[in-house]
Amino acid sequence: MDSFATTIFLRMAQNRTVSASDSSSPAHVEVMDSGGGKHFVLVRGLAHGAWCWYKVVARLGAAGHRVTALDMAASGAHPARIDEVPSFEEYSWPLLDAVAAAPDGDKLVLVGHSLDGLSLALAMERFPRKVAAAVFLVACMPCVGRHMGLTIEEVS
Repeated sequence: MDSFATTIFLRMAQNRTVSASDSSSPAHVEVMDSGGGKHFVLVRGLAHGAWCWYKVVARLGAAGHRVTALDMAASGAHPARIDEVPSFEEYSWPLLDAVAAAPDGDKLVLVGHSLDGLSLALAMERFPRKVAAAVFLVACMPCVGRHMGLTIEEVS
């Protein structure tokens, strides 16, 4: 991730004040801050892991924000095997669990890259009151009113 994208995240972080609780996912990196910063949830792209956000995690954490970088099911350090994840929803469970665990009234900033833009859209649809903003960073974005599977077919 280049410094331009990091600057965008830091500028976004200055506009809202939120926090959230721990992720229940076993495969995530979290930087906690006791201050009043925002909670950013970072979801890596296809064929990557939470590790790819290490520079962004460090910069946002240093700026006083809480940051969680997740591995989706059967990806990165997540313990599931690909044959144990039969659906896109199950693939997205680490993100859905992290958003569900946020206390009522807290709002998260979700950031997704590549294929995981679709996971962001799913989390936004399921938990609209827990998401302050979503950043689709060179990410898949489903068309309004169309099944998510059509977006995947069009990209393939």
